[in-house]
Amino acid sequence: MRERRFGRVGWEVGELGYGMWGMGGWTGSDDDRSRASLQTAVDRGVNFFDTAWAYGDGHSERLLGELLRANQDRRLYAATKVPPKNRQWPSRRGEPLEDAFPPEYIREYAERSLANLGVETIDLLQFHVWEDDWAADERWQRAVDDLRHEGLVHALGISMNRWEPWNGLRTLRTGLIDAVQVIYNVFDQAPEDELFRTCRELDVAVIARVPFDEGTLTGALTLDSHWPEGDWRNTYFVPENLRESVEHAEALRPLVPAGMSMAEMALRFILSNEDVSTVIPGMRSPERVARNAMAAERGPLSPDLIQRLRGHRWDRRPMEWSQ
Repeated sequence: MRERRFGRVGWEVGELGYGMWGMGGWTGSDDDRSRASLQTAVDRGVNFFDTAWAYGDGHSERLLGELLRANQDRRLYAATKVPPKNRQWPSRRGEPLEDAFPPEYIREYAERSLANLGVETIDLLQFHVWEDDWAADERWQRAVDDLRHEGLVHALGISMNRWEPWNGLRTLRTGLIDAVQVIYNVFDQAPEDELFRTCRELDVAVIARVPFDEGTLTGALTLDSHWPEGDWRNTYFVPENLRESVEHAEALRPLVPAGMSMAEMALRFILSNEDVSTVIPGMRSPERVARNAMAAERGPLSPDLIQRLRGHRWDRRPMEWSQ
């Protein structure tokens, strides 16, 4: 597994990380299979794991805690997130900080995550939603500064709302943010406009999430796709979004080189960008871990293919269903 420097924090993290949302409560999740997938990832050189309290009300964090204890001879990095108090995903314009992240609440959930992970220090604590209007608010700044000085948190990050890579630029300039987590993939190329440039300037790490556009970029989505009752994807792939997603994926299909899957092409597109510190696909089976690890090991795509994929940028704006 090739490693990349994680911004000014200086960690050397595997360029393929692990997103743990799917094993925290999605339909079809199985703890034994999740444990096997996580251990397979460690054995393949993955050392960065991203979870959140909201992924099953701490369930995903506890699974990660088990993994950390089972691999104490390896340096694994644990990233988690404080959920917004009002449980509003994404945050809304004009929403006051106290509705989402009052200071005492930030500490409460940092302590909950510490207990779930079974660690003394959280490597990376992230805000699970963010509004740039909160940038200069000293309340969250003091709260996280206290956590760091007490040794409870090492680094701080923000997870940017879907399709809003601009909504955090002022916050980065406070100097308090060590990492940003943002949707970046073949369709969602907007982070290249301003965000990546700012991260380079400030030496802030970039975590690329949703590499397969919630499944669209695996090439397996069809107009007949559906999921069990209660699955989050039913509320995301509403008819309007499902139709457009399938159309965009089908337009990509002729570009997939022989011997390569659409998923591999999508993953390697992201890793072709040196601004990305790590990419965190969701992987709920050892087989998927192995496929993604092999794809990452094959390195960047050709400049010609990257250029052709740039023509498939799909700029979207947040909708009620986009969450």
